[in-house]
Amino acid sequence: MKKFKEIINSRNLTTTKNRKRVGIIVLFLTILIFLLFTIRLSSILITGKVAGTSLSEKSKELYEVHETLEAKRGSIFDKNGNILVEDSSAFSLYAILDKNYTALDGKKLYVQEKDWAAIAEIFKKYVKIDENITLKQLKPSVNEDGELVTTVEFGTNGKNLNFETKRSIQEELDQKKISGIYFREEKKRAYQVGKFASYFIGYTQQDDKGKEQGVMGIEEAYNDTLSGKNGSRSYEKNSALGDVKPGSVKEHKRVDGSDVYTTLDSNLQFYLEELLDEAEEKYRPEHITATLMEAKTGNIVATSQRPTFALDTKKGLGEADNSWRNILVEDVYEPGSTMKSMTVASALQENKFNESEQFTSGSIKVDDTTISDWNNGVGEGNMTFRQGLAWSSNVGMVTLQEQMPELWQEYLTKFGFGKSTNIGLAGEASGEIQNKTTVDRAMTSYGQGISVTHLQMLQAYTAIANGGKMLKPTIVSKIISANGEEKTIQPEVVGTPISADTAGKVLEYMKDVTIDPKYGMGKEYAIEGLNVSAKTGTAEFFENGSYQKQEYLHSVVTITPTEDPKYIFYMTLKKPALEGVSANTIISEVSNKLVQRAMVAEG
Repeated sequence: MKKFKEIINSRNLTTTKNRKRVGIIVLFLTILIFLLFTIRLSSILITGKVAGTSLSEKSKELYEVHETLEAKRGSIFDKNGNILVEDSSAFSLYAILDKNYTALDGKKLYVQEKDWAAIAEIFKKYVKIDENITLKQLKPSVNEDGELVTTVEFGTNGKNLNFETKRSIQEELDQKKISGIYFREEKKRAYQVGKFASYFIGYTQQDDKGKEQGVMGIEEAYNDTLSGKNGSRSYEKNSALGDVKPGSVKEHKRVDGSDVYTTLDSNLQFYLEELLDEAEEKYRPEHITATLMEAKTGNIVATSQRPTFALDTKKGLGEADNSWRNILVEDVYEPGSTMKSMTVASALQENKFNESEQFTSGSIKVDDTTISDWNNGVGEGNMTFRQGLAWSSNVGMVTLQEQMPELWQEYLTKFGFGKSTNIGLAGEASGEIQNKTTVDRAMTSYGQGISVTHLQMLQAYTAIANGGKMLKPTIVSKIISANGEEKTIQPEVVGTPISADTAGKVLEYMKDVTIDPKYGMGKEYAIEGLNVSAKTGTAEFFENGSYQKQEYLHSVVTITPTEDPKYIFYMTLKKPALEGVSANTIISEVSNKLVQRAMVAEG
């Protein structure tokens, strides 16, 4: 029995010891965990980081609010200040009631109770919001969750406000030094209705960041100028209350885009579009280009092409194979006989042209190639070189070129061919002068074997219309920044290939085209009461490795009036369905009407 008691006591003793050991272990682990927790907490407090992440930065992300103040894109105007393109905005009124919404300098940016009555009066005046509704909205209230309402709106009448209404409200608020009333803005680009120099104006579309970017024309070329610079606003919220932390509001003002004034005259532009619509419908050409330019400035007052598209709806864009291209700028072609004016001008300048000297028309041999006049080489017998221009003789022009083979190549460069006009629009082509062989050089004298752009031809003709001074084509007249600074684009002389005397004589010779009873090839361009200088052109076009016979690019240049040029008109017409009517008749239906209207407006 005694032995049994000793065994029991021994076991109890062992159990007690085990319990003590377990208690010691648990206590040690508890102390260790506590120490580890204390060390970790101290580390977080000292470094402010958890797993390499800054708690302060994370806190800022949670409680700091950033807003972008989007810059207004500049508008595009015609020469008279009529709006062609603008950011159309709808504005909605809202008020901030949070008394912590203040600037760093303590300025109050929220609605103050002393201004309630004045705000209600302004809203009633401009947007017909009942004063009682405004006052009710401005009084402190709580939402369904019992939280204080810090931002309020003003119903249907406070939405979709136009810019003029917004400006009137803002001006009166500023005048009375009322804070806390703001406008939410939704923007869209609004364009002139229908077809209106569409490829020259261009359009915008949003990039992957939602920012408007110009796609073609002026919208693309002047994208940075029109875009402006976005501003920003930021503030911190109190983590406990969710309202604005006093003194935390920071704002960087936006810089709105500059306005661009084009050289276009809306009245003439609309009329040109109407005339081209009629020509396209009646004669179904593959394409048309047409431009009216001021002779003494190089300013383009009306320009368009077919195919084209409607600026506002984009209808027609991409519907035809070439309707994605600005043909006026991007396409090159062989101009044909409209180049002959430059040949005569160069020969005159180099004393190689005697207007009374005769040559035999019909055909001429250059190396092993026969070059013929337009009537299959039959010619018109002997004629003077002056008559040769009016009758558009290839033989006459080649004969002149042979008297100055190297000089003629120099004059092509002087007249700006082979390089772009740098008008500023994307994709402008340069063209090319073929001069590898004697035949190549001969062909350029009558407008074949040389590729040009529509703008290059206009630029070259300014030298003839402007006393020898060649002017760069211009589409923008001035730029006005958001703060009112104005930059005016002056006419730019880019060369003087001929003298004033030479230019005057060429104008007289070109007048023969419209009035010479026998040799004049452009009588359709005569306008009653006006002297018109003109040069017509009919060129085979080079496609698929050869010249396309019986399919032509028809064109004309007119300068009006001869004695004191005001306007240069240039039009090309590719592959029209003539059906018993001449190309000159088709083109003159456009040119004469447009020039007459321009001259009437000129007074």
